[in-house]
Amino acid sequence: MQTLLGEIQTALRSPNLVSAAAASAIERRLDGIATPSLSAEALVGYLGLAQLQYLLGNPHGGLSAAASAVRAAVLQGNRVEQRRALTFEGILLADCGNVGLALERYASALDIAQQLNDTVAQVVLFNNIGLALIYGALYPEAIACLERALDLAGDDPQLAAHRENALSNIALACIHTEDLAKGLRAAKASVNTGATLESASDFAMRVVSERNYARLLLEVENLDKARERCEIAKALAARAGTERAMLHASLAEGLYEVHAGLIDVGLSRLERALVKARQAAPTLRDGLVVMVRAHEVAGRPEEALRYLNELREHTQRLQEQNALFHHKLHLSRIDTDPDASRGTTDGIFRRHERLIEGQQAQQRLLRAQIEQLERLAVTAELRDDSTGEHSYRVGRLAALLAREAGLDEQTCFTIDLAARLHDIGKIGIPDGILLKPGHLNAAEREIMETHTTVGAELLAKSDIPHMQVAEDIARFHHEWWAGGGYPTGISGEAIPIAARVTALADVFDALTHKRPYKEPWPVARALDEIQRLRGSQFDPKLTDIFIALVHRLQREVGDLDEFLGAAARESSFNQARSRIAETLRRHPERRGGYDRGLDPRL
Repeated sequence: MQTLLGEIQTALRSPNLVSAAAASAIERRLDGIATPSLSAEALVGYLGLAQLQYLLGNPHGGLSAAASAVRAAVLQGNRVEQRRALTFEGILLADCGNVGLALERYASALDIAQQLNDTVAQVVLFNNIGLALIYGALYPEAIACLERALDLAGDDPQLAAHRENALSNIALACIHTEDLAKGLRAAKASVNTGATLESASDFAMRVVSERNYARLLLEVENLDKARERCEIAKALAARAGTERAMLHASLAEGLYEVHAGLIDVGLSRLERALVKARQAAPTLRDGLVVMVRAHEVAGRPEEALRYLNELREHTQRLQEQNALFHHKLHLSRIDTDPDASRGTTDGIFRRHERLIEGQQAQQRLLRAQIEQLERLAVTAELRDDSTGEHSYRVGRLAALLAREAGLDEQTCFTIDLAARLHDIGKIGIPDGILLKPGHLNAAEREIMETHTTVGAELLAKSDIPHMQVAEDIARFHHEWWAGGGYPTGISGEAIPIAARVTALADVFDALTHKRPYKEPWPVARALDEIQRLRGSQFDPKLTDIFIALVHRLQREVGDLDEFLGAAARESSFNQARSRIAETLRRHPERRGGYDRGLDPRL
């Protein structure tokens, strides 16, 4: 064991001399000699291997080691190391696109940090929670967490780098929310924290801070100040010596040149940067976002649309790959990991299946199997519905409608679960479209409509029995009874009944709740609208049953949201978000001292 730990420490000191495959080989050797109880030495080894894979740019490869490190810390009863391992597993999960599970790990780590009264750990966690929320396009929640990190860090000079990180990420979130004044104040503060720049990573982080500052200055047309920040970013990138830092600096400089009227020069620089970004996948999204904005500023809408479509294709491809990776990893762990599905595993099912009624066992197994897909679907939906309950309400209401329409209990149960995944394809829609407060133009609507086929194709690859219902719902829930819907334009009973019941539940829930582009409607108005669309958008027979069902539920259960959203409150993901939110409520934000009404153009 000591020899193996020595190899891991040597690799961590010089990760550029190690391959991801070599790190995985070391992990297999560690698996072979680790004791069933996972000793303290094994804990050190697994955590070191997870860190090594992260440094190698292979976060997917570090997940198994990080999970082993968490398990070892739990078995050892070492709360400090458990917090560290959970935090690092969360970092890897977020980098791999699994924001939902990352937030669950962070929430568990935060509980421990608070119990241990570890302020530094809480600063680190709120920073990472904020960044994960930015990955999930949950910008207001992200800013609240990042501002909590600032409050905890205070003016401690030893935490200056953490303060800079939080401020830079607030600036990034504000770029997306278009809160330019707040973003500029955060950006200016981020480059003036006094954080010491020593390592290549320190310089690289400052490049990102300067890039965000420059982008915000450009949005308020402060070109002179933006040029100054671009020059600073370029000099810092040279000190960092990494391709990624140079790329960020080039993107900022090219965008400045376009804003300054040097359109051909700027676009040429951005094109060269994009060629490099395509060779380094983690930076491609940043490059495409900047290219879309640059062509908008240059007055070239057709080129902007071309890059927006490439951004959409890149996002869909990456999100599908990540979704399937995490889903299949989840399925593989169901047999062996007692924590893989809230303590309910396929292994348990198989040991006890003969003692349980077959249908009940099948239902429990299906719940466990779709858990990861459900988590991804809810995360995608949060950009429309911050409560995280929309998908669950739709599933429950669709299942109740199916029962009223005479479908058997097993089918109704399957619809309840499958309808939760109806909008899973939204994981591939760019934030700028999904979060747009106004109406979509024709090109944006065409991109939005792809979420049906993207979701259906993802579910078709999930390798779960009974997923045909979920696939049908995802693909066809925007088809119209009289034709003219999307993606195929089919009509009448050619639309699967599971999709028809889900369509009614989905539209009703969307109408009665706030969305980025609309205020909530009263239930009566929503039902009037559904009645108006009877026979055109919706199955007329199901429409009549649906309206009667909603009226009956209002009489019998009163609060529809409370009743229909019960399953959402049992979700481990939503429970984690609630714990984080409760911590923020206990400590109202003081905004870290940066947001005090300074000149927004500075």
